[in-house]
Amino acid sequence: MTDTPASLYDVAIVGGGPAGLAAAVAVAETGARTALVARRLPYADNRTTALLGGSVDFLQSLDVWHRCADKAAALTTMRLVDDTNRLIRAPEVKFVSEEIGLDTFGYNIENRELMIALEARAAELSNLVRIDDEAASVNPGEMEVTILTAQGETIAARLAVGADGRQSMSRDAAGITAERRPLDQVAVTFNVSHSRPHRNVSTEFHTPAGPCVFVPLPGDRSSIVWINKPADAERLMALSDDDLSAAIEKQSHYILGRMTVEPGRYRFPLGIGGPRELAKNRVVLVGDAAHVVPPIGAQGLNLGLRDASDLADMVRDAGTAGQDIGAPDVIARYTRMRRSDIASRTFAIDMANRSLLNDLLPVQIIRAAGMHAMGAIGPLRRLAMREGLSPSWRKSAF
Repeated sequence: MTDTPASLYDVAIVGGGPAGLAAAVAVAETGARTALVARRLPYADNRTTALLGGSVDFLQSLDVWHRCADKAAALTTMRLVDDTNRLIRAPEVKFVSEEIGLDTFGYNIENRELMIALEARAAELSNLVRIDDEAASVNPGEMEVTILTAQGETIAARLAVGADGRQSMSRDAAGITAERRPLDQVAVTFNVSHSRPHRNVSTEFHTPAGPCVFVPLPGDRSSIVWINKPADAERLMALSDDDLSAAIEKQSHYILGRMTVEPGRYRFPLGIGGPRELAKNRVVLVGDAAHVVPPIGAQGLNLGLRDASDLADMVRDAGTAGQDIGAPDVIARYTRMRRSDIASRTFAIDMANRSLLNDLLPVQIIRAAGMHAMGAIGPLRRLAMREGLSPSWRKSAF
C-alpha cells in the first residue's frame, strides 16, 4: 500500500480492526480504488476468534488464510454443559463436525495473528491506499463523502464504510441511530496452557452468570471467555496468576488437567443491539458499527466477515453495472443483504443468554427440553449445526 492518496476514491474504509481490514482487502480485490483510514498499531490484546467454516473460505478467497493457518487450532467438537446446579438442568449436548460431513467446524486463532495476515495481504494490493491516521470527521455529501484525518489530510470517496466500532463516528455522521442494551455481564478473557490435550474440543459451561468457554489453541493451550457478574469479574481480574489458574481449573471441572494462566487478561462489559439502518447518506456499516453481540456462539467477527463479503459483492455488482456505488438504491442492496442475517443472529444470541440467566422454573424447563431435543434428535441437531455455521439461505460462499 502506498501512503500518497489520490483526490477521489471509490470506497474509503474508516477503521482498521479485523472486520475493517478484511473489508478493505475484499473491496480492493473488486478493482475499486480503495482507501483505508486507520492507524498502524499493534493489536492490543490476546483475544481469539473461532472462525467458522464460511469465514475461513472467505479468508482463503482473499489469499489471507494460508498466511496464518498454522497459528490456528481446528474445532472438531463443541460441547455444551449445563453447570447451573439448578433443579431443572439441561443435558449435555455434543456437536461433532463429522456428523454433517465436515472435517472441522472452523479454527480458533488469536486476533493479532489474523491481523498480521490481513495486513500482509493488504500491502500487496496496489489499488488499496493506507492512510496511516485516524479520522477526525466524516462528512457525507450529495455526491461524495469527505473524511478529514487527525493530521489534516482530506480524503473523498463515493462510498464510505464505517468499520469504526461500537461508538462509530461514521454511523453518527450518516445520521444513523443505534440502540444498544447494556447487559449486567462482563467477559474476562485470557489464555491458558494445560496438562491434558484438548483434542480439538471446545467446551462451553453454562453457569447462572453466563457461559464460560474453553476454545482450543495450537498445542496444549486454550483461550478462555468467562462471563460473569461485574463484581465477580473484578474479583477475577484482581487474582494472582496462581489463584486465577486454580479458579479456572475448578470451573473447568479439571477436564484439561492442571492449568497455567498466560500473561495478559482483559475485561469487556457486554451489550447487545445495533443500528436501525445499515446504510444511509453514502455510508454503510460493518463489524461492531453494524451489530454488537455478546461472545456467545462465536458470531461476532464471523458476522463482520460476512459484512465484508456482502459489501464486496455490492461494490463489484455496482461497478459491473456502471452504477454510482454510493447511490441510495445501490447501498439499499447492502441493507437487504445483511438485515436478516444480523437480526436473526442477534435474536438467537439474546434468547439463549436470557434463558440461561432466567431462574424461573418454566423457562428452565423449556430450555432443558430444547437442549434435550437437540441432543436426542439427529436431524434437529444437524440442522442446528449447519445453521450455526452460516444461514442456509445465503447465496454467497458463507
